[in-house]
Amino acid sequence: MKKILLVDDNEQDRMLYKRFLGKQIGHERLEIYEADSGQDALTTFQAQQPDCVLLDYNLLDTDGLEVLESLKQVAAPDSLCVVMITGGGNEALAVRALNSGALDYLVKQHFDQELLCKTVLHAIEKNEWRQYMARYHAEIKTVNQQLRDSVDELTEVRQQIRHKNTLLTMANEEIRARNEQLDTSNQRLARTNADLDNFVYAASHDLRQPVDNLRGLFEELRHSAVTSDPEAEQMWQLVDTSLRALSTTIADLSMVIQMERVPGEQVTELVSLDELTADVLQTLHPQVIASEATIGTDFSALPAVHYVRSNLRTILLNLLTNALKYRHHERPAQVQVRTRREGNHAILEVQDNGLGLNMERYGKDLFQLFRRFHPQAGEGTGVGLFLVNRLVQANGGSIEVDSQEGVGTTFRVQLGSAAG
Repeated sequence: MKKILLVDDNEQDRMLYKRFLGKQIGHERLEIYEADSGQDALTTFQAQQPDCVLLDYNLLDTDGLEVLESLKQVAAPDSLCVVMITGGGNEALAVRALNSGALDYLVKQHFDQELLCKTVLHAIEKNEWRQYMARYHAEIKTVNQQLRDSVDELTEVRQQIRHKNTLLTMANEEIRARNEQLDTSNQRLARTNADLDNFVYAASHDLRQPVDNLRGLFEELRHSAVTSDPEAEQMWQLVDTSLRALSTTIADLSMVIQMERVPGEQVTELVSLDELTADVLQTLHPQVIASEATIGTDFSALPAVHYVRSNLRTILLNLLTNALKYRHHERPAQVQVRTRREGNHAILEVQDNGLGLNMERYGKDLFQLFRRFHPQAGEGTGVGLFLVNRLVQANGGSIEVDSQEGVGTTFRVQLGSAAG
């Protein structure tokens, strides 16, 4: 349905136009409105928003060009469809009408029904095409603006990326420099540690023979010397104790260094706890007899474990040695050795009823080298527990200690995966 507004102060002309146009043009049905003055035309246009205006130039209250300007003020941009009708074939007036916004023009008494219908239909189609192009260009403009905005955002993002890449490059260079410094420091530290190990090993090895010679000379001097000093025997005893302590310290130090210098990866095997414990107790037989200790074992839950046999023997030997060495002298020593499973891990426990210790006070130093907590209990250098802890950690295990002063101690060693 298309709306046509006829603006002409001559009623007969309007009736002629209506008859020419009929009820439709082409395939479009028509709805026709009429106005006989400029003011009436403006009012009807605003109310009906027609698709095309047939505007007569000569009106009683004004002329067509002024009405055209008024219609342009109230119509949407690029939406006004006006066909100006002039009289007398005035081409100059027709040009002015076209320049002022009319889409076409007709000369009175010079058109018939066919020309009027074609002119109106063409003007409507031209106007619709103009509106379509206006929308299209507006959309293109919007898309172009969006593209420009996207390009601006992309440019900003690229600048940010370049800035971050610059920062990242600087950070990588700094990290590389620090890594090089760290590598240099690590190499220097490794050389220092190796030199220190070599020094300690050489020192302990070279000192052992002079100390043994010194002990031999001391024994000869002790048996051959004659003195009337009543305190001489005590002096001899102090010297003997000092020499024994020095010899033990050198031997333990050598053992620590030898453990660190073991070449390559050691091979694990399935170790029977009964056999290993019997071997260790055979070694400790004199201490067991001297302390009148009772050693109980229970390996029923886990008879064997996969471990480096020599390492496991050192662990068990040192834990049992500690249990015997630091026994409580007011009661017979009782030591319990047992194994169990805890998830997929093998647990070795050594429990005694010895002197125990204050874990809050000494716990953090328990596995430190050359630390002793009961010096009055007997000879020792504090190397044993240090060795145990290093061996256990080297095999991916850990040690828990429960101890109560005057009651006893339990060492709970997680050895690793349990055997089948």
